[in-house]
Amino acid sequence: MAQPRSQLVPTDIPSTFHCVRRTFLCGIDDYTGQSFEHRKQWAQARIALVASCFAADVLAYAVMSNHLHIVVHVDPTHVGLWDDETVVERWLALFPPRNDDHAAREHNRLRILLDAHYLIELRRRLGDLSWLMRCLAEPIARRANAEDRCKGRFWEGRYKCQRLCDTRAVLAAMAYVDLNPIRAGMTTRLEDSDHTSAQQRIDHAKRDPAMLTQALLPTSGSLLRCLPIRADEYLELVDWTGRQPRDGKRGAIHEDASLVLQSLDPTHQRWVMRVNAIGSDYWRVVGEAHDLIALAQRIGQRWLKGLGFAKKIARPI
Repeated sequence: MAQPRSQLVPTDIPSTFHCVRRTFLCGIDDYTGQSFEHRKQWAQARIALVASCFAADVLAYAVMSNHLHIVVHVDPTHVGLWDDETVVERWLALFPPRNDDHAAREHNRLRILLDAHYLIELRRRLGDLSWLMRCLAEPIARRANAEDRCKGRFWEGRYKCQRLCDTRAVLAAMAYVDLNPIRAGMTTRLEDSDHTSAQQRIDHAKRDPAMLTQALLPTSGSLLRCLPIRADEYLELVDWTGRQPRDGKRGAIHEDASLVLQSLDPTHQRWVMRVNAIGSDYWRVVGEAHDLIALAQRIGQRWLKGLGFAKKIARPI
């Protein structure tokens, strides 16, 4: 049975999540041969827009043919730093008036500014994960339905969400997301992993090599919080992880490479297990055993899926 999202997603503290939303068709239709690859670019552009408007940072993403991954950090408290004009500007960037000319936009801007209750609601929405995912998905669905001249759902009704409890869990989820095209056998090189944050970072590094030695920044967002790892270290970490074989998956990076694992895990094998577990062994929460136990107690459950794996990974290998 589906659990209330409110049990997992706090509305008053910064938190990081790995979200997956499934779609009916963004690739090539095997039956008709028609290509819908261009819709992946719609999703990629929308991710950047949503991140710039919400109190959020997108840390990693991968737009696949039938699903979308995003690792996002949301800070509901950050919205309180914005003045009313900023709130309205960001909301209208997400949902411009249908007749998007200067007069219509100004009318909407003034209408919202004069509605104190609605402004409070917009502040809540711009710091809310569920609204972020809604604002990401709905415009793409409308555009796809208009292109297909049909009605109905484009996305699966409910998205999967994992709360990431610490930096190690965040980096493991990011690596898992960036390696999706390689695990699916679509390519063997990160730079050819289209519509992923890894490819975006590599393209950025080609234009500005100095960014490789700087702290890892989000791919887009309003917060621009640095992660405790350099950009080159992260890309080497993902590259090495992608070279490790994984049962049941078609693809991997084939050549050998050096490893920058820092102090994320005592052994390389444990790191690989941790990344692979994002998609199977964990479910609602990713972290150490004490993280899962504490959250289970808070929401009135005896355990959460992944607790057995978290205890296993804590033991010597």
